[in-house]
Amino acid sequence: MVRTLSFSALGLAALLAAGTAFAAPPAKTANGVLVGDKGMTLYTFDKDSNGKSACNGGCATNWPPFMAPASAKAEGDWTVITRDDGSKQWAVKGKPLYYWTKDKAAGDKTGDGFNNVWHAAKP
Repeated sequence: MVRTLSFSALGLAALLAAGTAFAAPPAKTANGVLVGDKGMTLYTFDKDSNGKSACNGGCATNWPPFMAPASAKAEGDWTVITRDDGSKQWAVKGKPLYYWTKDKAAGDKTGDGFNNVWHAAKP
């Protein structure tokens, strides 16, 4: 009985340790789209390609990148790209993610379809 219990305790400890090895995704899903930590909609840009952002300068002023910390690591569908200025940005399924400055409240999606090249990011 003691031997079985100690193996069970070891098995539980291994499962708990494995569960903590994975970080939480950098964004969550709300109303069918990806949102940042304050519930603001995230967007993709059709002109981005091969995991590279085409939105810099004035574009990035209107469409702020969903920045990643320097220590961020890729996991699953989530990757980290390096922007032209050397900073890090989150991407999902190879598509860099952005906010839209005209969204004012959590749940706003006013950038979806903008100029037919900006789209609310889907999980």
